[in-house]
Amino acid sequence: MAKVNFTAARVDGHKCPEGKSQAFIWDSKAPGLGLRVTKNGAKAYIFQAKLHGDTIRITIGDPRSWDIDQAQEEARRLQRLVDDGVDPREHAAEKRAAMAARKAEVERQDVTFADAWDAYLTELRTKVSPKTKRPRSAQYIEDHRKLAAPGGAPKKRGQGSTSQGPLYPLMPLKLPELTSVRIAALLEDEVAERPTSAAYAYRVLKAFARWCDGQDRYTGIVPGDCYSSPKVTALLPSTKTREGDSLEREQLAAWFQAVRALPNPVLSAYLQGLLLNGPRREELAELRWDEVDLRWNKMKLGDKVEGTRVIPLTPYFRSLLLELKRINDTPPNVTQLKAMEAAGTPWKPSSWVFPSDASESGHIEEPRYAHQAAIQEAGLPHLTLQGLRRSFGTLAEWLEVPTGIVAQIQGHKPSALAEKHYRRRPLDLLRMWHARIEAWMLEQAGIRFEPEQATGLKVITAA
Repeated sequence: MAKVNFTAARVDGHKCPEGKSQAFIWDSKAPGLGLRVTKNGAKAYIFQAKLHGDTIRITIGDPRSWDIDQAQEEARRLQRLVDDGVDPREHAAEKRAAMAARKAEVERQDVTFADAWDAYLTELRTKVSPKTKRPRSAQYIEDHRKLAAPGGAPKKRGQGSTSQGPLYPLMPLKLPELTSVRIAALLEDEVAERPTSAAYAYRVLKAFARWCDGQDRYTGIVPGDCYSSPKVTALLPSTKTREGDSLEREQLAAWFQAVRALPNPVLSAYLQGLLLNGPRREELAELRWDEVDLRWNKMKLGDKVEGTRVIPLTPYFRSLLLELKRINDTPPNVTQLKAMEAAGTPWKPSSWVFPSDASESGHIEEPRYAHQAAIQEAGLPHLTLQGLRRSFGTLAEWLEVPTGIVAQIQGHKPSALAEKHYRRRPLDLLRMWHARIEAWMLEQAGIRFEPEQATGLKVITAA
């Protein structure tokens, strides 16, 4: 192909001949540099060369943006790459990819705790737990939300405003700023004021950091020692159970008397169910009527170990549920029914065994206030809802109930150390022991209950 010395006049005067779609002229100074013009008059500097036997062609740019010297220098640069065996197109693609990667990394480093926290909560809400294979409970999600809440909202119960969540100060920080020094400073303040809340916040933060590391968009951003550094772990409060967080045999009478006297029958039955069955608080709170078999006296609870478990429905607790079912199935008066229909919310029985009009989920979510009021009325020391679950196991020891029986009812992991040979017991065998536990608790509480009259809900308290 003929070559000419590129001048401004030649570049400006280059035209596409009639009948052709494009035409080229080639520079005599810079190898491979050409000027292409189309039949529409569009011009562009190009570079053309042979690489590994193939012809490659690359557009350099418009002559209005590139002067001749610049186009020649760019052609020489491209030729040097070809001489080194490098395809300039691949080289440019690699540079673009590297630039995009740098840009993406900058954006990743700019992600705030608030952004990642929102994504984390969305995943908790929408995906099943890999451990339990079940959706997380509404209470579990709400507890997480409260940990990073700004506070200042009116309390749903009582007077005053809600407190700021222990993780809220982290919200504006970028993920790389979650250093062990910052976390230690945060924990130091929280542990002094709210040790239990601080310990829970630490566990949640640890789970969050691990989750971030497993996400492509966040991996490697959160400092690896933000939760494992001795600066942080040394500040954590003791994880030992608060001494006395369980009911003693002598305290059963006072506890039952106070809890049974609660004005809300749903709360009263729920709290008694925690003690009489030993479940986790959310397992009982999320119980539905279609999971209760009043004919064959059994109920199915959610279980974080095996997904679900079936346990006996003992006589006294069955009588409590029968009363709740009667209340649940009783419609309001005619005036209320008409008002509900007019509002577009016709009445129907709740599907929850322990319903609550105050919660978003529709079932009971915050029974702690009622329980605190009951134990204060009874003059009992501090006792948590987890303490009621713990009490089931400790009180069962008075009857020398096999450890495996208690574990199966409560949904504990099997332990071959606790028993020489762990085995699943049939429901009838569980029922025998479970009924004994319930009867013994009622006896210690001074409550004389006659199972055969359960349908009449006859409970006799000893004088």
